[in-house]
Amino acid sequence: MIEEQKASILIVDDELSNLNVLAEILKNKYKIILSKNGKQALELAIKQPPDLVLLDIIIPDMNGYEILYAFKNNNLLKDIPVIFITALSNDADEEKGLLLGAVDYISKPFTPSIVKARVNNHMKIVRQRKLIESIAMLDSLTEIPNRRNYNSRIEMEWNRAVREKTVLSLLIIDIDCFKGLNDQYGHSKGDEALKMVAHTIFNMINRPADFAARIGGEEFAVLLPNTPAEGARQKAELIRAAIQSLGISHHYSPVCSVLTVSIGGTSCWPNNENHLEDFINAADKLMYKAKKEGRNKVVWG
Repeated sequence: MIEEQKASILIVDDELSNLNVLAEILKNKYKIILSKNGKQALELAIKQPPDLVLLDIIIPDMNGYEILYAFKNNNLLKDIPVIFITALSNDADEEKGLLLGAVDYISKPFTPSIVKARVNNHMKIVRQRKLIESIAMLDSLTEIPNRRNYNSRIEMEWNRAVREKTVLSLLIIDIDCFKGLNDQYGHSKGDEALKMVAHTIFNMINRPADFAARIGGEEFAVLLPNTPAEGARQKAELIRAAIQSLGISHHYSPVCSVLTVSIGGTSCWPNNENHLEDFINAADKLMYKAKKEGRNKVVWG
């Protein structure tokens, strides 16, 4: 059985003794990331977003309120819950933090049982939110990522490719003559075919960064970050062949006696001069070109 990955906590405090005490209290249950200043905390969080932040208010380079404000105004970090850790006991200070978006306060000096209880309570909320979000990002029929998930992921990978100056490849996959399959064999057969195609595509992407989703009724997308055109085209051909080899009967198709797909694909080196929408449209148009040229093929551009 694979061990569940520990949730992570970023602890930000300029006092080493406080960092050590909190790390000792929480290290058995959580992955601990330590930072002694605001600038470093933001850099660490952007590089590897934590599940929860414990943040001191009195920090030399940026105070806790400024750091919290920076978190809340960053799309990558804005939903991460932040608990203030502080010796301040003024109600106005607490109110200020809560109005800025802090979820709780833990007072110094630390009481281990209180620290654990407050952290565990908020981590439970984090887990519940992530579960709801994960369900909302999956296609209910095929259980692979859905259109909403795809839209978020392709924007993220496009921006990453711009920053890192890497190539990005995209495949748009459409089942050939799917309406005929539904009409002649029934919707239950159509649903079963969709699930088989989805799982075949999903199982053929084997790098952590690669991504597959169902983006329409019988339409799928595969995103291949840092994959040049030749490698992406080979992957597209392997997917096309694998789906045909499933042998899903489709005697009413003018293309083949088994279910097939048409694939359009393209590669791009994203930068500030080109646009994500054009990239997506190019792959989509090439998929339709594959349809017009007889289906059951890959067209690359």
